[in-house]
Amino acid sequence: MLKKNDLIEYFFKGIKDRNNLKIGVEHEKFVLSKTNFHQVSYDMKNGIKDILLRFEKNGWTAKYDDNGETIIALERFGENITLEPGGQIELSGAQLNNIHQTCTETTRHLKELKEIGEEFDFILLGLGVEPSLKLDDLPWMPKQRYEIMKKYMPTVGALGHHMMKRTCTNQVNLDFFSEDDMKNKYRLMLNLEGIATAIFANSPFDNRKISLYKSLRSHFWHHTDKNRTGLLPFVFEDDFNFEKYVEYALDVPMYFIIRDNKYINMTNYTFRYFLENKLNNETHIEPTIDDWVNHISTLFPQVRLKQFLEIRSMDACSWDLICSQPAFWIGLIYNEQAFNKAQELVESWTQDDRNYINKIAPKEGLQAKFKDGTILNVAQKLFEISKQGLDARNIQAKNKSYNETFYLKDLENNLASGNSPADLLINKFNNKWDQDIKKIYSEYIF
Repeated sequence: MLKKNDLIEYFFKGIKDRNNLKIGVEHEKFVLSKTNFHQVSYDMKNGIKDILLRFEKNGWTAKYDDNGETIIALERFGENITLEPGGQIELSGAQLNNIHQTCTETTRHLKELKEIGEEFDFILLGLGVEPSLKLDDLPWMPKQRYEIMKKYMPTVGALGHHMMKRTCTNQVNLDFFSEDDMKNKYRLMLNLEGIATAIFANSPFDNRKISLYKSLRSHFWHHTDKNRTGLLPFVFEDDFNFEKYVEYALDVPMYFIIRDNKYINMTNYTFRYFLENKLNNETHIEPTIDDWVNHISTLFPQVRLKQFLEIRSMDACSWDLICSQPAFWIGLIYNEQAFNKAQELVESWTQDDRNYINKIAPKEGLQAKFKDGTILNVAQKLFEISKQGLDARNIQAKNKSYNETFYLKDLENNLASGNSPADLLINKFNNKWDQDIKKIYSEYIF
């Protein structure tokens, strides 16, 4: 019988060797028809299903949502390809040793997907929000979990469907070597989540026009589900630990459990209620650790705890920055001296400061006022710290000609000019593109 201690122990099992911390990346992109720039649907000819089946011919192992009928994911080399609700394709990368490896993995994946795109006539767009399509223009993927979420989302937030179908993100997964290390990393990442939102803001458009936001994707998240999103202030309390995170997760409403390949709607229950077997007069269902793993994967704070820490605040970006995102975080988090410098930078920040940045960064981005300067000032300082951290790691590429700082070059140019990807897009839209959003489908695709 599953007990609370089992839930806590799950996180303890995530503790890694201090000298063998891994890096994982996740990145999403829109898959758009080359002829009309609409997101391709699941069952259409050369649509999502056919793309997944084509991957299978390349040696990927198919995963199904039911009894071998609906292909929804693939696995190979420790990597997984999965589907977001609106047909966005995500690569969940393997746990790797350095940014050279993660960038090689990303490059290989995009090359493989682009080759299929040449055959199937689609393009790939890395952006936080699809810039032209309305909500109803995007399809729903035939995953059982999305049927449950689709019905539940409108009951807890106004923009949940927009988040599900219209957005893409890039995420970075980082290891911890002790419970205390988890606490320290979690706190620093939460302090910096809004700064990263501003640095990598890449969704300034809404229905072919400039929106009110540099990161419209983040705005959608603010109005998705307050029970399972946000900054988790309790992480900064003195007694925060694995058990405190479990206590938080126990009281968040569930989405589902899976039995015999069928998803059972559990949105009327918290996990605590389920764990204590309070299912009224319904058929008894014994909770399992897999139920817990599924549940914590449906919590969406800006930094999420699994058996690693996942930063979730960044928009999906194009090729010029897709390797900069993990490089930026690794430089800050995986070098002790850089980590300490970053902590010193934020040690006086309060929860009000974090709330302010979280609220203002999606709208004003790097130009937002903060303390005696701007978010850009903070971002530039963090960039230098990150670069120093990567230099200190000094992990060389195979040809020994450069280290991991190589992947920060485009980010360095952006911050030197005071621009996020969104700022650059807005400038192009208003000038070079003469406010014709269609230009994005040739200039910004992978």
